[in-house]
Amino acid sequence: MAFSVSSSAIPSLNLELSSPSTTHSSNSTKLSSLASLQFPVRTQLLRIGALRLSTPSRPRTLPLVKAKKQSFSSFVDLLANSEKPVLVDFYATWCGPCQFMVPILNEVSTRLVDKIQIVKIDTEKYPSIADKYRIEALPTFIIFKDGKPLDRFEGALNVDQLIDRIEASFKVKQ
Repeated sequence: MAFSVSSSAIPSLNLELSSPSTTHSSNSTKLSSLASLQFPVRTQLLRIGALRLSTPSRPRTLPLVKAKKQSFSSFVDLLANSEKPVLVDFYATWCGPCQFMVPILNEVSTRLVDKIQIVKIDTEKYPSIADKYRIEALPTFIIFKDGKPLDRFEGALNVDQLIDRIEASFKVKQ
């Protein structure tokens, strides 16, 4: 992002930096001495082509999803002690489709709060878990029931597709 500022446009930049004995001053001297001057940067949200799914006339507010922070001694312990089936999202912070899934998983978590528990595992922080379940593409989702894999699928899905896939897994695999 580039800024173009005219010294006449901002009164505080019209300072004479030369000494009284100097008969001329250079604009480059004026601006280089102000190198530490900082302007507030204003950012705005950009909507990019295909990602613009809908344009609501007012800001869309999603229901607040309260994450439960739980500690387990191991991933196996988490799966074994869960009262509900567990949908595990294997992701990485640098993965675009994984980031696309964040609000979708929040919505699915809200809609299926009584049916499934959603857990996210960063494959770079926990490579041994990713290796154990042979995660080769991101995002990868595995549904566990009673500590065992029930279904596995890869790639980004929209809310309805993900809910349909979860519910179909319960019906077919039971």
